[in-house]
Amino acid sequence: MRIVLGIGNPGKRYENTRHNIGFFILQNFAEKYGISFIPSKFDYYYAEGELEGSAFVLIKPATYVNNSGIAAAQALKYFNTGLEDLLVIADDINLGTGTIRVRASGGDGGHNGLKSIIYHICSESFPRIRIGIGSEFDKGYLADYVLSKFHKEDFPLIKDSTEKTLSLIREFIIGGIKQMLDYNSKFNL
Repeated sequence: MRIVLGIGNPGKRYENTRHNIGFFILQNFAEKYGISFIPSKFDYYYAEGELEGSAFVLIKPATYVNNSGIAAAQALKYFNTGLEDLLVIADDINLGTGTIRVRASGGDGGHNGLKSIIYHICSESFPRIRIGIGSEFDKGYLADYVLSKFHKEDFPLIKDSTEKTLSLIREFIIGGIKQMLDYNSKFNL
């Protein structure tokens, strides 16, 4: 079972904000493959599916970004899945809007959602896709920026990165981290 967890904040207030790119990507993936999110008995919503014989579950934490690790730990335990089968989708202010960075493991890069996941699962050894949201904010206004909606001129960049990320997720589900990394390097994403 592959787990794909998107980092974001729950609720209508945060829909389509920069910090919710993980939720946005998962929602697009679910719609593309005709599955829907439902509540769980844990701290997340989930949608289950199968691609080419590979079972997967999409996870949207029901907690705020800074507590994303609670859902990650719960999902790993419930679905009895190893860290190599957990893919996390997160926003990144250190990358230009729409830029994609794929890693097999690594630190939190200053992202509190990733920091929470690392803390709760006691490891940095899980694959992740970071999607750039830019950093056009004044000092001291990071929170306002990540909780703001994208500008109209960002939409083409976000649309392109979304399509590429959906392909990366598909490769991960079908063949794991190695296949996703091979796909990423082959197509220079």
